[in-house]
Amino acid sequence: MTQTITIGNAPVEIMNRFDLSQRLVRLLKNDEAVVAGIGNTNFDLWAAGRRPQNFYMLGSMGLAFPIALGVAIAQPKRHVIGLEGDGSLLMQLGALATIAAHKAQNLTMIVWDNQSYQITGAQPTATARVTDIVDVARGCGIKQSLWARSPDDFEAQVKKAITGGEKTLIAAKTDKEPPRGQTHRDPVLIRENFMQGLGVRSAKTFAPD
Repeated sequence: MTQTITIGNAPVEIMNRFDLSQRLVRLLKNDEAVVAGIGNTNFDLWAAGRRPQNFYMLGSMGLAFPIALGVAIAQPKRHVIGLEGDGSLLMQLGALATIAAHKAQNLTMIVWDNQSYQITGAQPTATARVTDIVDVARGCGIKQSLWARSPDDFEAQVKKAITGGEKTLIAAKTDKEPPRGQTHRDPVLIRENFMQGLGVRSAKTFAPD
């Protein structure tokens, strides 16, 4: 049975993060860059479908959106998607104000909000009590900030964000299911694959002298 909560006088489904990650990957048709935050966020992205344009961040809590912003500024013709958990975003809320102040209309931010610090013991975050991530983002100046109401609504919002030419934040309430995979933890390989995927590093090796 589908679980729902009420946000803004409307029902919002509690969705599965891996299912949404799979749906997201299926929508990527034009070499969009994806920067995934630490922990289960990038574990599920890894399991949903590896791409050279995916960056699997390790150990830098709350920096997925700032990194995604940097990529969006550096490559304005490429759409960039940042994936972040509610706990990590709460560590770096100031990033939303910085992002709002930049043009970077080729940036979409997706927040998986399971209302907990899942990988450290499921301690509740502020979003389990009083904080509404969408309201915070709007208050920072990201006007196109909204809740995904269902998996199909999530897909529709992502499609619109990728083609709409406006920076967007999409938040989804997610369950606490464990991740479906484990990212290969080789920072150098992750970096090199991503740089090659963005076309800024050649895969060729130098010939010996």
